[in-house]
Amino acid sequence: MIFQCRYVYQYQTFLITLLCVFFYSGFSSGADWNVSVAKYRHDKVCAISYTFDDGLAEHYTLAAPQLEQRGFRGTFFINGSKVNKDERHIKDTTRVTWPQLKEMAEKGHEISNHGWAHRNFAKFPFEVLKEDILKNDSAIYAHVGVMPRTYAYPNNTKQGEAMAFVARNRVGTRLKQRSVGSKRTARDLEKWMETLIKTGDWGVGMTHGLTYGYDAFGNPQRLWEHWEQVKANEDKIWVGTFREVVSYLKEREAIRLTVTEKKNKLHVVPELPLDKELFTEPLTMVVEGGTMKKVSARQGKKKLSVQLRSDKAFFDFDPFGGEIIVTIR
Repeated sequence: MIFQCRYVYQYQTFLITLLCVFFYSGFSSGADWNVSVAKYRHDKVCAISYTFDDGLAEHYTLAAPQLEQRGFRGTFFINGSKVNKDERHIKDTTRVTWPQLKEMAEKGHEISNHGWAHRNFAKFPFEVLKEDILKNDSAIYAHVGVMPRTYAYPNNTKQGEAMAFVARNRVGTRLKQRSVGSKRTARDLEKWMETLIKTGDWGVGMTHGLTYGYDAFGNPQRLWEHWEQVKANEDKIWVGTFREVVSYLKEREAIRLTVTEKKNKLHVVPELPLDKELFTEPLTMVVEGGTMKKVSARQGKKKLSVQLRSDKAFFDFDPFGGEIIVTIR
C-alpha cells in the first residue's frame, strides 16, 4: 500500500484539514476508517461453485430446478456435438437440448465450454483441439446467446499448447475441482463444507450424472441434503457460478482504490486494469473502524444498497463505475 498525506490550509476558517489519500490494493486504513474489498461477495467467509459436465438431460430436469429452489445457480459445461437440436429432434435421450440450455441461461445458470467433442488435450494435436474449442464456443453463442468465458478440460487433462489458447478471452478455466458424485458420502460433503468455512477457500464441486452416467448417485437425495446444509450456512457461504467467483477473485486481486477522507465522507475511486467486456462481476466494499449508526453510498447517480453488521458496513459496487461517495453518521 502506498500512502500519501498532504495538509490543506483553509484560510476562511483558520483550520488545518488533513486530507489523506490512499492508493489501495486490497486494504486501506485512515484515522478512523478501514476500507477494503471483501474476500468474497457480500463479505461471505467462503465460496462454492457447483459444476456439471457433459450436458446431461437431468441437469435440466433435476439439477437446475433443485439449485433454483434454494436460490443457487450452477455452471454446466457442455459438449455441443452431443446436444439435441430440440425436443422434436432427439438423437440421445440422455442429453439436454439447445432450447433447454437457453432457458437455463435465462434463469441465471452458466452454460460454458467443455469441448465440442470432449477431446482429450493429451491425445490430440493443437489444431484439432483449437477447432474443437472454437466450434463449441460458436455453437453455444448461436443457440444460447451467451459467449462462454470459462472452460473445463475434457478428462481433466491440462497440458500442451492448447491450454494457453483456451485461456485467451476467458476469465478462467477450471484448474481444480472436487468430485461431489457417487463416491462421496453425506459426511464427506458435510466435512468439505465445514473445511471451506474454516479455511475461507473457494470450493469447486464437480459431477456428471445424477441418476445415470459417470459418477451418478443413483439417488441424488444425498446431494439435495448437502445443498440444504449449504443453504443453512448461507450467511457464511457464497454459492456462485464458476464465472462469477473466478471473475470476482481476479478483479479483487487487480483492483486499485484511491480513498480520500473528508469529514464524514469517504471518496473512493476504483481503477481496474482488466477488460470490462470480460470481467463484469460486482465487487463488495467493506468499511469498518469507528461507530456507525447510518451509512449511505452512491456511485454516480446510483444509490448503493448498504448493509450494516456490527462495526462494519458493506455494499456491492461496479469496479468500472467511477467514484463512490460513502457518507457515515
